[in-house]
Amino acid sequence: MSTNSSQSSSAGVFDRRQMLSWAAFGAVAAGGSSLTTAASEPAGASQAGAAPTKRFPMKKSINLWAFPYPGKMTLRQCLQLAKDAGFDGIELNYDLESDLSPKSGTAEFQSIRRMAEEIGIAISGLCSFLFWPYPLTSNDPAERARGMELAGLMTQAAHDLGTSNLLVVPGAVHMPWRADHDPTPNDVCDRRAREAIGKLLPNAEKLDVSLNIENIFFNGYLLSPFEMVSFVDSFSSEHVKVHFDTGNIMEYQFPEHWIPILGKRIRNVHLKEYSKKSTDHSLEAFRPLLDGTTNWPAVLNAFDQVGYNGYLTFEYFHPYLHHPEALIYQTADSLDRMLGIK
Repeated sequence: MSTNSSQSSSAGVFDRRQMLSWAAFGAVAAGGSSLTTAASEPAGASQAGAAPTKRFPMKKSINLWAFPYPGKMTLRQCLQLAKDAGFDGIELNYDLESDLSPKSGTAEFQSIRRMAEEIGIAISGLCSFLFWPYPLTSNDPAERARGMELAGLMTQAAHDLGTSNLLVVPGAVHMPWRADHDPTPNDVCDRRAREAIGKLLPNAEKLDVSLNIENIFFNGYLLSPFEMVSFVDSFSSEHVKVHFDTGNIMEYQFPEHWIPILGKRIRNVHLKEYSKKSTDHSLEAFRPLLDGTTNWPAVLNAFDQVGYNGYLTFEYFHPYLHHPEALIYQTADSLDRMLGIK
């Protein structure tokens, strides 16, 4: 990920690779796994290969970070590949440089929307790494101001792209992957986060865009489903919901436990695979779908029981160096099996 040094006094030290590392490590540091794994079952106990007992109604989506964009593939090529692989939607990422950035406006975003419609794939949501270099709760007023400006631009971009889903990271007490981050006291973080979402909400409601709050864990904020419920419900708005990430809590908690508590508040989902076999907090902890230790039957049943039938978006940060389309097709096939389509 790249930056525009003129947009922030600190932006010059950020490059695209570092930004992606932050976005990913924010998730990596928060990632984990269920202790109920096939590896821990006694021999013969596994039901590997058994067909699901039902067909789940969720829709298949994939994040643009799984594609070699923009280095090796254009946005059109990524959208077409996702469609060809059988995905219902694709989640796009707002950057400081690229087709999806402050350099683009309504006309450009509407053109991307038309391109997706022409290809026949939905834009399932919009997310961004920019909440890490410009956190809404930063102790630096310039960072906070730039974060609010960018969040406003993202809200408009989501509307122009034809999606009602914008992932929002409301704040951070600490970001261990940012050596220059000054930790924000818990109470100050909470106050600033609530103020920030409150300021963004009127325009989001006007544009019919849902500000979906993501659980991160290693940002030290909203560490339990009860805290998430309290935060979201405090706005009493259908335009503040939850973007639930299955991988971001698994090192210490379990997604299948959060889902019943969050219930109808869940508006969008990141489906991240995590392997407990990697415990060094590196990107290697995140794996291709089904190559980890997540209790997916329990997770999918929990989604089903709360009536969630929206997008399940596979988020991954390692586009394959060779034959990058293989990852996309493998993920689509894994989702088909998890959802009972195959």
